[in-house]
Amino acid sequence: MDPLYLIALGACVAGFVQGLSGFAFGMVAMSFWAWGLEPRLAASLTVFGSLTGQLIAVFTVRRGFSWRLLWPFVLGGLAGIPLGVWVLPYLDMLWFKAVFGTLLVLWCPLMLLAPRLPRVPGNRLADGAVGMVGGVLGGIGGFTGTVPTLWCTVRGFDRDTQRAVIQNFNLSMLAVTMLTYLGTGVVTSAMLPWFGVVALAMLIPTVLGTRVYLGISEAAFRRLVLGLLTLSGIAMLVASVPVLLGR
Repeated sequence: MDPLYLIALGACVAGFVQGLSGFAFGMVAMSFWAWGLEPRLAASLTVFGSLTGQLIAVFTVRRGFSWRLLWPFVLGGLAGIPLGVWVLPYLDMLWFKAVFGTLLVLWCPLMLLAPRLPRVPGNRLADGAVGMVGGVLGGIGGFTGTVPTLWCTVRGFDRDTQRAVIQNFNLSMLAVTMLTYLGTGVVTSAMLPWFGVVALAMLIPTVLGTRVYLGISEAAFRRLVLGLLTLSGIAMLVASVPVLLGR
């Protein structure tokens, strides 16, 4: 597929999902972009698109702010971002697909089972460790919300509290990650036109997603999205694992 259409399609679908759920732009976009874009470009576009979506959400879906809940995640995330950025240039595309596909296959079914998972007690240290993992994944490619979202779910946060934590955590982590990418040269001038494509393609779908979140139950949409992402992860593993085993 032509890179223009691939980037636009991924941004459009991912923007809607992020508007609906408050996270997951990177997971959805990468399920498209990992097939045809080199990892550094895909990661840069993912961070940019995720940050753009969070900024849109700030003005369309406001779910409060609790610094008491948020600060351990943020401090942990700030410690994790440099590790993720350091790893990024060394990524091999096949290994990238294999690892990302494994993440999808493991994480998405867990989220589908989340309502039936036992609630676990948490503390600030555990929240910080989870934030650090989110920061590492954010530095690699903007996946800041995956592990913290699962953690908030198993801790039993209600929907609006979870969205407030994840939305504000993602916004702060993605902003730092984008600045780090710019400062370390990960983002190049050649990528800027593709940033414009992402911004234009995701704008309306993201706003529509936030409207759906405000007006319709999120549960059925979450099941559908997570099911599709699980299938995407399986497809990535099928495409990458046999080649890796044959090396």
